Amino acid sequence: MPKSLSRFLAKNPVEASAPCRVDSGGTWDIKAMALPLEWSEPTTINIALTLRTSVSLFPYDKGMVKISSEGFGRSEVFSKGLLPYNGPFGLFFSAVSYFGFHGLEVRISSRSPVKSALGGSSTALVALIKALSKVSQKLGGKRLAPREILHMGYHLEDGISGGNCGLQDQGAAVYGGVNQWKWRYGQLTTPFERTTLLDRKGQKELSSRLLVAYCGKGHVSMHTNRNWIKDFLGGDTRSGWVRANEIVKRLSPAIKEKDWKLAAGLLREEMALRKEITPEALIPITSKLVEQAEQAGCGARFAGAGAGGSLWALGEIENIKRLRIIWKGTLASIKGARILDCAVDPVGVI
Repeated sequence: MPKSLSRFLAKNPVEASAPCRVDSGGTWDIKAMALPLEWSEPTTINIALTLRTSVSLFPYDKGMVKISSEGFGRSEVFSKGLLPYNGPFGLFFSAVSYFGFHGLEVRISSRSPVKSALGGSSTALVALIKALSKVSQKLGGKRLAPREILHMGYHLEDGISGGNCGLQDQGAAVYGGVNQWKWRYGQLTTPFERTTLLDRKGQKELSSRLLVAYCGKGHVSMHTNRNWIKDFLGGDTRSGWVRANEIVKRLSPAIKEKDWKLAAGLLREEMALRKEITPEALIPITSKLVEQAEQAGCGARFAGAGAGGSLWALGEIENIKRLRIIWKGTLASIKGARILDCAVDPVGVI
């Protein structure tokens, strides 16, 4: 039975937040790729960032749901029986619908740019599910465990978008930290194996060797990913993807052992291969930034599906300091482009 939150939220406003991420080996978390080649241990590594997305719940008119987000031109308001799942806020309306709530306003804000390829929509969805779960518990229902939030976030997004969504964005948002994920969709109850690569001390070391930048041009991952999957399923790029996966599997122990020189070299190796199998992931400005990173002795990679958005670099401290100055100068004349000051976020959704 749908329940109005107008009175409850008038006395008890609710908030939740979750971190976005950068990654290596992304797209392998999509089951159309990972499941047929499960024997090859499809792997993604991601790093949660202190660029958190926050969701706040406030009271609103009974029978209505309002959603707004920074970076979007306008908010949307619909009655509880007419919530659209196919609009710009469709994911979020679907989550509210799942819990059966109305009489609330959802406000979304983020420290990362809109469409920056840092997993923003998935991160916002995880934060919203967490906030709605808090309300549910206070009203006598069950509070979702982290793994349940991950499960719901993935299936809502995969279902609403029409398929070919992965798990890694939600995974970083739920758990935080630096993780290796092995995708095992063929397993009945364990679609992934998560390995924490760095403790708090190691995360601090990585933060001083990490640089993240937004190129000033937004991206839409759905279109890019679908083309990559099409080529993979047809066999055109499959062998290249398998080689890229082997590089990412070598990157995991390099990060765990804090061999930053080797890790940077492996990022360069993966990037060289990705230029062959996914050349559209780079646009002129991100291609230039990757080249500058490599000339500075670092490794660099686009975040998510690329084609705009953000990229990240890894290297020794002095090389990263030098690269920060270079990237800052390159981005200075591009509207909206900038270095994103952030560190590894050890905390997942709260």
